[in-house]
Amino acid sequence: MLTGFTYLPVYLFVFIVNSPTLHAEDDTEIKQLRVLLKSIEQRLSALEQKQTHSKKSASEGLDAPSSVAATAASSSQKQSSNKVLITETAQSLNLLHVGGVTQLDSRLFLNDGGGVINNSFILRRARITTDGTLGNLASFLFIPEFGNGSSGIANAVTILDANATVNFDPRFQVKFGKFKCPVGLEELQTDPNTQFVERSLVNNLMPNRDIGFVVGGSLYSGTVAYSIGLVNGTADNTLSSGNSDFDNDKDGVARIFFQPFIHDTKSISQGLGFGVGASDGRQKGLAGVTSGYRSDGQQAFFKYASSVYADGRVWRVSPQANYYNGPLSIFTEYAISTVNVRPSAPTASFSLPKVTLQNKAWDFNLGWVLTGEAASYAGVVPRQSFDYSSGSFGAFQVVARYSKLNIDPSVFPLFASPLTNPQKAKAMGIGLNWYQSKSVRFAQDFFQTSFTNLMGTSTTQILRQDENVFITRLQLSF
Repeated sequence: MLTGFTYLPVYLFVFIVNSPTLHAEDDTEIKQLRVLLKSIEQRLSALEQKQTHSKKSASEGLDAPSSVAATAASSSQKQSSNKVLITETAQSLNLLHVGGVTQLDSRLFLNDGGGVINNSFILRRARITTDGTLGNLASFLFIPEFGNGSSGIANAVTILDANATVNFDPRFQVKFGKFKCPVGLEELQTDPNTQFVERSLVNNLMPNRDIGFVVGGSLYSGTVAYSIGLVNGTADNTLSSGNSDFDNDKDGVARIFFQPFIHDTKSISQGLGFGVGASDGRQKGLAGVTSGYRSDGQQAFFKYASSVYADGRVWRVSPQANYYNGPLSIFTEYAISTVNVRPSAPTASFSLPKVTLQNKAWDFNLGWVLTGEAASYAGVVPRQSFDYSSGSFGAFQVVARYSKLNIDPSVFPLFASPLTNPQKAKAMGIGLNWYQSKSVRFAQDFFQTSFTNLMGTSTTQILRQDENVFITRLQLSF
């Protein structure tokens, strides 16, 4: 049987017999060799798609919900077409994929009170993705971040994801390393596939990436996906945890997601998915409270006083749902984030009382693909890529969103100043996505965020007015 190591000599032989100087007279043998090569390529493609589909089904339980079976299949085909064969045996394939994401943004703030906020170009994300499968047993993912629009630190390189998954069975896998916590629906969606260029206000209350392990899988033919694990624990809206934990307490994370009609191709409910994610643990220290909540324009609009000290139970819960039907997409999520804090760190002789604070947020998203392609949790793939000469323009999608975040009134004034922090924020957004190909996307979004201040006014310029911002993004992903 021919294996991956024998392909190169066969190709070289075909090249030689077809060269002008060494052309063989026996055309029949040449045709037979071409048929043999075609058979090898078809067999390799079939094995690769089978392997990728198996890993896709396994990973859905740990990562993100695919909303319909067709979405999972198209995603598998897209991934397999980019992977390179390392080795092949009769039983399995070892595959490697190297990709990347680059997002260049333009932010234009309107009526900002005399140029308080800078209009700017931002390299929002610049990432190299390396992932692959090792036979039928394991898969891995490694993503460093080179863009300073995400980390907020110029010229900083951050390791976002570094994890491996052992696939015992589609119903049971173990992932360990650094990964996205399985809690928020929008947070779990990959950055290139979000409908808007920035995630909603709800995401401020979510954990991002953390270090630990999680077990999960896909049950009942993919209609139920579950994840449950243990991580170091991070504060709200923290991009990424450090490589160490400064207390002995850990956070439990869990999520269950249902797609009961996923296999019913004739049902209007096929694209319905719903579930709940949650985290529960204890935090102790200054790092246990969020470093700040951000608007759609990525302005920090809320931050606890620098002395606020987390001391006790921290938990979150997030009911969530989405629905996809042809070009239609609907997406909604609710979040509660609870933290126990003191105004300052306790000492051996004195400690201020501990208070339980609870912040809440929700959002509703609506999208429609104008050119008729199917919308999905994995994004939109145009039927034909943009080609002006042939009259092909790719795919266009319009989107709309409303979100709201409420800060616990007990926060003020002891844990945050009402003069520099709002008690409520609500945001409306509309956008147009132009998918020029499956790898190139041009997005234009407009967001308006308004703030409610307990004092009626604020000493902070950005809180005395609505935030009106146009964000344009050119995205390359492969």
